[in-house]
Amino acid sequence: MSTQQDLPPSRDGLFRTKTVEQSIRDTEEPEHALKKSLSALDLTVFGVGVIIGTGIFVLTGKVAKETAGPATAIAFVVAGVVCALAALCYAEFASTVPVAGSAYTFSYASLGELVAWIIGWDLVLEFALGTAVVAVGWSGYVRSLLDNIGWSLPDVLSGTDATAGFGFDVLAFALVLVLTVILVLGMKLSARVTTVVVAIKVAVVLIVIIAGAFFIDTANYSPFIPEAQPQPSGSGLQAPLVQLIFGYAPTNFGVMGIFTAASVVFFAFIGFDVVATAAEETKVPQRDMPRGIMASLLICTTLYVAVSIVVTGMEHYSDLSVDAPLADAFKAVGHPVYAGIISFGAAIGLTVVCMILLLGQTRVFFAMSRDGLLPRFFSKTHPRFHTPYRPTILLGVIIAIVAGFTSIDELATLVNIGTLFAFVVVALGVIVLRRTRPELHRAFRTPWVPLLPIASVAASVWLMLNLPAETWLRFGIWMVIGVVIYFAYGRKHSRVNQTTG
Repeated sequence: MSTQQDLPPSRDGLFRTKTVEQSIRDTEEPEHALKKSLSALDLTVFGVGVIIGTGIFVLTGKVAKETAGPATAIAFVVAGVVCALAALCYAEFASTVPVAGSAYTFSYASLGELVAWIIGWDLVLEFALGTAVVAVGWSGYVRSLLDNIGWSLPDVLSGTDATAGFGFDVLAFALVLVLTVILVLGMKLSARVTTVVVAIKVAVVLIVIIAGAFFIDTANYSPFIPEAQPQPSGSGLQAPLVQLIFGYAPTNFGVMGIFTAASVVFFAFIGFDVVATAAEETKVPQRDMPRGIMASLLICTTLYVAVSIVVTGMEHYSDLSVDAPLADAFKAVGHPVYAGIISFGAAIGLTVVCMILLLGQTRVFFAMSRDGLLPRFFSKTHPRFHTPYRPTILLGVIIAIVAGFTSIDELATLVNIGTLFAFVVVALGVIVLRRTRPELHRAFRTPWVPLLPIASVAASVWLMLNLPAETWLRFGIWMVIGVVIYFAYGRKHSRVNQTTG
């Protein structure tokens, strides 16, 4: 179909759009085409694989002990609802615009090129830092397992040599490089590796739920919602932005503490939007993308709630470990063998989280390159494997180096704000595209538009406001750098600009 509506409004407009039809046509060019090999089951496995990770193995204890008590289960539900609102918007876009790039591609079709660039640049930050942080966390679990059998790496090779002022995490570095090779070899191989790893990870989580249920002491649930306590007041840029703007200080425990906890455990859900980046490599995206997105989110929310209920029932919330709550809860009831199994499962699980975040980053970078906003050199696919091997290799090496020198502290909040910002843009894009292109066939339709997308925006913004002001500052600096690059390169080399010219 070719109509006047297919053309962007102007050559020089910052909000010129790339139509859905043109986005789909670009995927049919042989040298830029990705291989379609994924099913709804593959997508669900990818979603479960990337969501179940650091959050369920670490954040459960931290939030229960410091913020919500046994009501951590409710906090997971609140965070899951926020993600579900966004997921419904993602599902409509992914089934309507089945093109690599996720929120970047969706924004290009609805909100225009400048917004698309901003969200694409945001996703590059989100997935890159997420990959590096998870790789470092994986390295910590592996070192712990090695210590248990009497092996240990020199501090200088584990990133922990504080006395020398220098350290390189060789395990995190090696993990990212190995996963880069797997992603270059093909999506189907990646899906098979993910399926095996996710099966192990889910089995470990089920062991926690089933075995732990036999050691629950209902007295540990009293009080289920502990009495509210004021949080230690932050100062300067360390304070939550909502406190600086509105003078509202979040509380620990109590009903409001549940919402404070939800802004923390939200990190446990980060990654489900990576499923949308694989739309172009899905056999029947109009049918399978909504199924994969919603199924993975539902499965993970159910598991999160069950684990938090079991763990806070096994051990009083005030006694939970912050670093390894699941493993230490079993140690507390006299079953250290289970603790070893859980540590092994955590190490295995974080492997696939790292791989899928890296996958998401390369697909966004590939889509931006194919559109000319980044050098087109990176938009060529491998002649045999049909994967975007050039950006995969480039980004894999860069992230491996970053992971080698990076600590987890403070980077997680940048991942949070980047994801929430993407949620806001996608929800607004659904509203706009419904008005500008009502005739488009939508295999899946977000219900209650515009009310549901507006609710998604409001919920995401509220969680963003609960993040420290310094996180906003760093995020703003990254966005400014991205805008400079757009005006210096992307705006002139954009394919949409060249087509209209």
